[in-house]
Amino acid sequence: MIDLFDFATSDRPALPVGAAERRQTRCVKVNWGANHVLVGGGAPVVVQSMTNTDTENAIETALQVKDLAQAGSELVRITVNTPAAAKEVPAIREQLDRMHIDVPLVGDFHYNGHKLLTEYPECAQALSKYRINPGNMGGGKRRDDNFAQMIEV
Repeated sequence: MIDLFDFATSDRPALPVGAAERRQTRCVKVNWGANHVLVGGGAPVVVQSMTNTDTENAIETALQVKDLAQAGSELVRITVNTPAAAKEVPAIREQLDRMHIDVPLVGDFHYNGHKLLTEYPECAQALSKYRINPGNMGGGKRRDDNFAQMIEV
């Protein structure tokens, strides 16, 4: 049995050398204004954070995004889980732009992203990227239809 205290205080490295090899991926550019963040490919690893505020509170969320960006986050995810949250995303972006915080916002969608992006196109326009968990999009043809709807937006 390994004693975790002894392991944590030993001179051994936390991970074996080579354990964090990167997979080959496509490079994707995530933009907002003049700010371009490269993700994947041979680009450096990007610092990404997520707010823990209620996205329906635009001021509180914008202030937390500002704090995260000033602390070094290059992308910031916000939850977009309700119609009220989707309505506030443009206000969040507007507040950030007024503060000259050009960090790209990533909308984190679960279950109803296809509906929210379709019903609230201003939300879609205020985001630089969408994060979608395929496991939360239904199954079979329904999942395919939901993805197609999001791609169309």
